[in-house]
Amino acid sequence: MTRSRLAPGAGIITVPGDAPVLRTSGGEFLRIDTGGVTGEDLVRRLAGEGPPEEETPDEGAHTAELARLVEAFEAAGHALSTPPRAPLAGRVVHVLGDPVLTEPVARCAGAEGAEVHRITPDGVAELARAAPDDGAEGRVAVVWCLDSPVPDGLWDTADRLPGRCVAWLRCHREGAHSWIEPLAAAPGDVTSRHIRLRRLAATPAHRELAAYWAGHRTPDTGPHPTEASASLIAALLTADLIAWAEAGEVGGAGAGTSRAAVLPVRRRLRRIDLRYLTLTEHPVLPVPDVAPLPAPAAVRTRAGAGTAEARP
Repeated sequence: MTRSRLAPGAGIITVPGDAPVLRTSGGEFLRIDTGGVTGEDLVRRLAGEGPPEEETPDEGAHTAELARLVEAFEAAGHALSTPPRAPLAGRVVHVLGDPVLTEPVARCAGAEGAEVHRITPDGVAELARAAPDDGAEGRVAVVWCLDSPVPDGLWDTADRLPGRCVAWLRCHREGAHSWIEPLAAAPGDVTSRHIRLRRLAATPAHRELAAYWAGHRTPDTGPHPTEASASLIAALLTADLIAWAEAGEVGGAGAGTSRAAVLPVRRRLRRIDLRYLTLTEHPVLPVPDVAPLPAPAAVRTRAGAGTAEARP
């Protein structure tokens, strides 16, 4: 039988002359009622220092009580009977864009267990054209990183990925600011088109912003991501992928909220100031489709002996 181990971030504090105390992975301190079990025996078992249970001599009630304590730790999530699984294990992450950002993203996602692949815009288009694959839901993601503003139409095809059960995450830079857009994983999530519409609606300089995006601007003067800022962006993108993976594991694909997130991952736009490495978060909602206007009614007018149809 696999020995139980304390969960990552959890630990037991032995206070001289007092009962042991559990420090949870969340930083809480909980006093442990060990009953008839000594604190030393419990610590040895949870730290993996004692013999496996099948090799433990039968000591009657003491052994049974120690086993119940260990089971209680496991049930509360403070101990694990098997090594923890990498948070992105079993996920495929396709990465494309500018190497200054895609390389640290690939490293971070791979370190968290993802199977990382390089992909081209044509490959993204293939994923967007493919029939929805129920087996890919919560398993496949595309991360597109740009060290520049997004050219008109570049991400239009990728905006269809959530409808194909493929998660869609992206970032881009505008001058000294990098923007991390919300992860989209299902129809109805926030796409890059929605972000553009929301930002244009939120500023009185909407004509100027639209012209900036369209390329009517002076040459780029940076600042480009440094090793530090690129690492920060990669870590934030990876955290969004982990939140997406966790939501899929617990069956909450519609939530997309990490435990540490103030805003849901799929409703959060983030702006990073590359000069100072500061971060702001902004809630954002999808833009609903506008209902089409009704077809204009035909107007009949008499012209001489005949009739003619005119439409306004």
